[in-house]
Amino acid sequence: MELYNYFRSSASYRVRIALALKGLDYEYKPVHLARNEQFTESYAAVSAARLVPILRDGEHNLTQSLAIIEYLEETHPAPPLLPAAPAERARVRGLAMDIACEIHPLNNLRVLRYLARDLKIGEDDKNRWYRHWVETGLEVVERQLAARPGTYCHGDTPTLADCVLVPQIFNARRFDCRLEHVPQVMRVFDACMKLDAFGKTRPELCPDAE
Repeated sequence: MELYNYFRSSASYRVRIALALKGLDYEYKPVHLARNEQFTESYAAVSAARLVPILRDGEHNLTQSLAIIEYLEETHPAPPLLPAAPAERARVRGLAMDIACEIHPLNNLRVLRYLARDLKIGEDDKNRWYRHWVETGLEVVERQLAARPGTYCHGDTPTLADCVLVPQIFNARRFDCRLEHVPQVMRVFDACMKLDAFGKTRPELCPDAE
């Protein structure tokens, strides 16, 4: 398998965590988003959307981090990242989407560039935008974790939801977001970071880290 990713991409980090949790080897293929390498002709042949991550598994070219992780779950089911019961699986997917669909899209690199370059939003206001959506979005996750506490997002083993939560906290810290208002979120984050799958795949340890 080959994984095209960028060390600062939280979506890429999600997939690295999932691959590590399942003990799967892959070739790391860096795509530097800040240098616009995603727009080169060679990468256009790999990704129609010019986004990361892309997982290439044999003849399959897979896009979107959550879809990639679901593919890994189906092709390499042990250890599982989704519970067995349908309602439990739905809860884990819901937690993951609260971050991947409600927080992340408002704050990815394309959005931040549009705010700055096209709408002429200043740096301070751009960062205020970022912090607002991260901080309020994590409050939603916090309420759900507080209502049903476990070691991780769902129970005592890491799941898809943890693969999505941890990268978001790395981004939140990078932009100096307030996190003291989400103690359950941070408790789960700390539990995850004790595991090699989360710690050894973190951004600053990637081959393309700066």
